[in-house]
Amino acid sequence: MTQKTESQPTEQKKAKPKPGHKGLRLPNLIRQLGPGVITGAADDDPSGIATYSQIGAQFGYQLGWTVVLTTPLMAAVQEIAARLGRVTGNGLGSAMRQNMPRWLTLSLVAALVVANVINLGADIGAMAESSKLLIGGPTIVYAVLFAAICAGCEIWFSYKRYVLILKWLTLALFAYVALLFVVHVPWGEALSAALVPSVSLTREALTALVAVLGTTISPYLFFWQASEEAEEEHAEDDSRPLRQHVKDAPAQMKRITIDTYVGMIFSNCIAFAIMIGTAATLHASGHTQIDTAADAASALRPVAGQLAETIFALGIVGTGLLAVPVLAGSAAYAIGEVLNWTVGLARQAFEARAFYAAIALSTAVGLGIVFLPISPMKALFWSAVINGVVAAPMIVMMVILGSRKKVMGALVLPFYLRVLGLFTAAVMGVATVAMLIL
Repeated sequence: MTQKTESQPTEQKKAKPKPGHKGLRLPNLIRQLGPGVITGAADDDPSGIATYSQIGAQFGYQLGWTVVLTTPLMAAVQEIAARLGRVTGNGLGSAMRQNMPRWLTLSLVAALVVANVINLGADIGAMAESSKLLIGGPTIVYAVLFAAICAGCEIWFSYKRYVLILKWLTLALFAYVALLFVVHVPWGEALSAALVPSVSLTREALTALVAVLGTTISPYLFFWQASEEAEEEHAEDDSRPLRQHVKDAPAQMKRITIDTYVGMIFSNCIAFAIMIGTAATLHASGHTQIDTAADAASALRPVAGQLAETIFALGIVGTGLLAVPVLAGSAAYAIGEVLNWTVGLARQAFEARAFYAAIALSTAVGLGIVFLPISPMKALFWSAVINGVVAAPMIVMMVILGSRKKVMGALVLPFYLRVLGLFTAAVMGVATVAMLIL
């Protein structure tokens, strides 16, 4: 499997039934859930957990509506990315390289890589600190160990086994649902704030809004899901891009929609649980400042007990093991596709040396951030800002690519996805500008 499809002759194979052709009965559905669910779960990484925890601690239930707002926007954008990957048989980097100005493509990919590396460092650090909370020991040793495990699994495990591991790791997110059964939540107040938007036009509130948008709708997720859809396409018996066998499109689009919406709803339900759980405990007790996700876990002990702290810390470790490979992988996909490397997790290490080297290097640089004397929350803030700035033009670019018959053939994006995509870009752009000028 390789993403360099434009430079290789397409091997014609006898078409076999595609997954989903027999209908989406529950057993089939569970087997088909993949890129969307993994992407959604990876969105709730330790840096995201720190962001949602800080918002819950600082604002209580006031900003619960932001999670409700971002759910359909996030799902629409990820579905656009997934369709681009499946229909073209290439990741976003390849599509951008072939159809967009090189200077713009390189600028956006460079910003993506910077944000990913910062997130990697923050996530590895949070996992290490949480492990220290759970079992004691030196933080640095845990950080090195987690970085080695994540990079090693991504490089040396087979694609099918690796994807299966990622699917199982999504279960770690249920720790935050369990948290709601440990603490007392005034559900009337929480649900009212979630359904009735309210925000003060202060720098703090707008920063929180941008942080939620940047954490939830992140460019690295666009690249990851598009590339994984392309990987799935190439791994099938009929490996041609979907635009070359349009008869299979209805079943595939149905699968993509269900997979994506299940993943994004799951992701945002977990985000809501984190926000509500910390609002019910930390905000209610006057603890309004969180520096890291691990700090959020330790802060829960005096107000919610040892069990709540343990659940929260275990969730951070599990989500970090899921998110770090996705961050490193999406950076490698973006770089490799733009530079026309041979890329893909289904490739052996010797077949895609530069791609796997990019995974190892981005993980190593992220690990290096753990050793620097910088504030974790400042790093997270600036990565969220970078994500917010990059996401808006990236989404516009995806809508443009998805609307071109030259790119998508007969499978251009439906009108509703174009509208939702452009609306999402507008919301993120306006929120970012408002935050910067106030």
